[in-house]
Amino acid sequence: MHIEPGVVDGAKIVLSYATALAAFGFSAKTSIEMIKKNGVMSLMGRSAFTTMLVFIFFQVMPHHAVGVSEVHFILGSTLFLMFGPAAASIGLLSGLLVQGVFFAPIDLPQYGMNVTTLLLPLFAMSVVARRIISDNTAYVDITYKQALKLSLTYQGGIVAWVAFWAFYGQGFGAENVASVATFGMAYMSVVLLEPVLDLAVLAGAKSLNRFKNSTLLEARLFR
Repeated sequence: MHIEPGVVDGAKIVLSYATALAAFGFSAKTSIEMIKKNGVMSLMGRSAFTTMLVFIFFQVMPHHAVGVSEVHFILGSTLFLMFGPAAASIGLLSGLLVQGVFFAPIDLPQYGMNVTTLLLPLFAMSVVARRIISDNTAYVDITYKQALKLSLTYQGGIVAWVAFWAFYGQGFGAENVASVATFGMAYMSVVLLEPVLDLAVLAGAKSLNRFKNSTLLEARLFR
């Protein structure tokens, strides 16, 4: 989902600063709520895990440039279910920054767009999760259908934001429309696989039941 350099440039890129601030605001709000509930050390511990994982997702795991952006296995729903929205959001914005600073400085001008594209769908997914997963259902017990809905929300949001940046920056010419469509089709194919990975990770998490009281994992994971 890295927006390619030059897709949005000049004065237009200022909009990305505003949307990124909104994303940071949501992250700060959820982080404050988590600190009140679990303490600052819990947030720091979880965020360290998610930052490391996001860096691996972006830099180590296979990724390919398709159309106007790149296709990654971000596993945003997995991060959300395992560590909660606050740590997931911090991991996404921090992992993206580390990857950009040390390995892909050419992506840094697009950081605001990429943060927006990653974080706003995460918080939309958080809303959907509250609606489709009952309060008495532990995350390790969710169904494929529920995991698919979460993945559709997150990955669909990413595709929508990438399309917005592409059309905002380059207009609706035939070549740009085709490039966006190619990216969208390639990225949405991830949706079919990601819920399977989510359920595999959650199944593995059941063996960690002895850590159900650990503040390093999302409390809803086991109860």
